[in-house]
Amino acid sequence: MLVRLVGDADGTARLRADQWRAIHALVAERRRTLVVQRTGWGKSAVYFVATALLRQRGRGPTVIVSPLLALMRNQIEAAARAGIQARSITSANAEDWETVQSEVAEGSVDVLLVSPERLNNPDFRDHVLPRLAETTGLLVVDEAHCISDWGHDFRPDYRRLRTLLAELPGGVPVLATTATANARVTADVAEQLGTGGDTAGALVLRGPLERESLRLSVLRLPDAAHRLAWLDGHLDQLPGSGIVYTLTIAAAEEVSGYLTARGHRVTPYTGRMENADRLAAEEDLLANRVKALVATSALGMGFDKPDLGFVVHLGSPSSPIAYYQQVGRAGRGVDHADVLLLPGPEDEAIWKYFASLAFPPEEQVRRALQVLGAADRPLSLPALEPQVELRRSRLEMMLKVLDVDGAVRRERRGWTATGAPWEYDAERYARVARQRDIEQQAMREYASTTGCRMEFLRRQLDDEEAAPCGRCDNCAGSTHRAEVSSAAVETARGELARPGIPLEPRRMWPTGLPSVGVDLKGKIAADEQAAAGRALGRLSDIGWGNRLRPLLAPGARDGAVPDDVLDAVVSVLADWAKGPGGWAASAPDARGRPVGVVTVGSHARPRLVHSLGERIAAVGRMPLLGTVGNAHGAPARSNSARRVQALHAGLHLAPELADAVKAAGGPVLLVDDFADTGWTLAVAARLLRAAGATRVLPLVLAVQG
Repeated sequence: MLVRLVGDADGTARLRADQWRAIHALVAERRRTLVVQRTGWGKSAVYFVATALLRQRGRGPTVIVSPLLALMRNQIEAAARAGIQARSITSANAEDWETVQSEVAEGSVDVLLVSPERLNNPDFRDHVLPRLAETTGLLVVDEAHCISDWGHDFRPDYRRLRTLLAELPGGVPVLATTATANARVTADVAEQLGTGGDTAGALVLRGPLERESLRLSVLRLPDAAHRLAWLDGHLDQLPGSGIVYTLTIAAAEEVSGYLTARGHRVTPYTGRMENADRLAAEEDLLANRVKALVATSALGMGFDKPDLGFVVHLGSPSSPIAYYQQVGRAGRGVDHADVLLLPGPEDEAIWKYFASLAFPPEEQVRRALQVLGAADRPLSLPALEPQVELRRSRLEMMLKVLDVDGAVRRERRGWTATGAPWEYDAERYARVARQRDIEQQAMREYASTTGCRMEFLRRQLDDEEAAPCGRCDNCAGSTHRAEVSSAAVETARGELARPGIPLEPRRMWPTGLPSVGVDLKGKIAADEQAAAGRALGRLSDIGWGNRLRPLLAPGARDGAVPDDVLDAVVSVLADWAKGPGGWAASAPDARGRPVGVVTVGSHARPRLVHSLGERIAAVGRMPLLGTVGNAHGAPARSNSARRVQALHAGLHLAPELADAVKAAGGPVLLVDDFADTGWTLAVAARLLRAAGATRVLPLVLAVQG
């Protein structure tokens, strides 16, 4: 079995010294072991060999906690090749759970893979997990840097592992593995797993992080059009097949669409896609049916294609550790792989946005604990959300952290407060924020350094053996020229400058509004809804996003709408009018030309919004009917219920505007600068429909994502 696990085709391969040390520690000594080794080093061979040996000794199945479905699929396939029976329990195969659990109980499963989220699913936690803790022969924590909030991909669910560790019988070995952990993360992971210095017999195996196959380069190009044109012109020259990473879903879709239109065999890969579509994309890349996946960090960990020939980043990640982890997908089974970073001006704005989603301020946390403590039953996320100032995804992340800290507990029907003392660790959260700033500065320095780039990354991961690689663009000279033809740049610029994206209206009121004094619920009535609208662009894309971000940035100078932006908006209106359902279309579903323009009152950018509405009205030869009053300004970033509550109280129509809308007696164009959640447009449209507008057509400069 060992030859099948780790041998080459001729059976001559041997395990590395540290692989044997880890296997011996796990199997013979039953020690807890933390392995920090580079991608492609063979960490999976350690737990598969240890599993085979432990199973031969009559031990129970290995339980692997693994963070991504793509990674689990690779692990299951690798186990099958090794003659090991592996199964999984994830959100994607709920229909198989009972069968898998029966197979585990019967002893026919050697390896069970579970996602960290399963560890606190009430049924799994209360019924399955105790049996696993009693019978497991080896616990493996893969991508263990996710445990640490100093790491680049912290996940609160991972920290629940300490509960599982506490319930393991004595002598059950534990293996934690990662390829991307500096000294701080290594120490924190070791502490979380109980493998620190206070645990007798613990073993930490940390090796050099050199990747001899990777050739690192940075290409600085003037703007997004040049970067897209360079990719179009050079993609086919890159070795083999690979990955083009972008920082946002919008950019991945935009770049993939452009490259496909230019004749390249690429496909997108994002967290917004259905699991089946992501699986199909992975299989296309593995089989070399596509030149590249254009991916977000959803493809960040564990994807295993040994002959991956290149990784290109269209935009810089915010952390050198995250960057090293992503480029580590390439060159695992080939002598040479190209790694290129094409940084862009939008990178820092995107870093800032994601940083804003960090752990909430103390008053918001205390409010959630207060609401849960006063409830006489468990509260679901939809029930809790209207009573706190947090969006659902951020609220859920906060509750997971509080669960780990013992302040709340997830039950089958929702969340409850435990009443246990809890302290807000402001100092630690501030240190994490400072560390994030340090890592962002390191990525700026990586892009501009004249020294060895591989050595730079290895030092960021506290690799004591870091030395010049002799292969990167700074060591050996660049193998990639930055020049692109002017025709290619103009083609890319034309695509990026193409304005207009659909803006779907809100159709359902958020849950819980009656609990905060707003008598709205369920589906928004058809005669109160906004119609489908249009936006000039997304703030997160690399085309109009780069033009709109400075215009709409917090603190930006308020002024009249720039001419180039107005011209693009007019183009959007013209395309909209002629498209399906447009007022100039000859199709049967054409619904009539707008009879007037209404703007949304803005406290931050009143001149911009007013001038936009005024000039649209002039170009369209229709009246500017007035402005929807906004007593409170833009609602603070919060969840949907709180936003609607504030808008319901703050938005209003002055009598003269209501009279003008009624007199106009037709569709109106509702103009605003920015749509984040869409609730401002939804509530304003409801008011205008009540005043007599037959349709409300929202038009904004930008949407968030």
